[in-house]
Amino acid sequence: MRSSILYFFFLLTIIASTLNACQGEQEIKRAQFFTNGKSLFTAKCENCHGSNGEGLGNLYPPLTDTAFIRTERKELPCIVKYGLHKELTVGNHQFDTEMPANPTLTDQEIAYILTYIGNSFGNNLGLVSTEEVTVNLKNCTINQ
Repeated sequence: MRSSILYFFFLLTIIASTLNACQGEQEIKRAQFFTNGKSLFTAKCENCHGSNGEGLGNLYPPLTDTAFIRTERKELPCIVKYGLHKELTVGNHQFDTEMPANPTLTDQEIAYILTYIGNSFGNNLGLVSTEEVTVNLKNCTINQ
């Protein structure tokens, strides 16, 4: 009986350690994507969207609207890669300034940028993986 209890606690410890290690790897990956995304955001996005994601008046939308970021998660890679050529509503504000395309960005770089945006400016989107970006780019509908 005592050995069964010890075996159970040993098994429970192994399971808990494994789960903790997996979460640690995911958190490390998110941190790497976030850091790389910050550099890319500074170079490619900050000029219009601001260093704090505040946008620019009625010209460029803010990146601080968590509801929009969550709702449009699948379309965000499309906006980053192909630009935006139609009116966009963020919060209660309409924006009709065209966003230029970024055709040279790789799926990986878009994942970096979206992980940064999705975890900055009051957002908490978690990791945006390269695989997620690739799938979403194949199913773009926002410019249609």
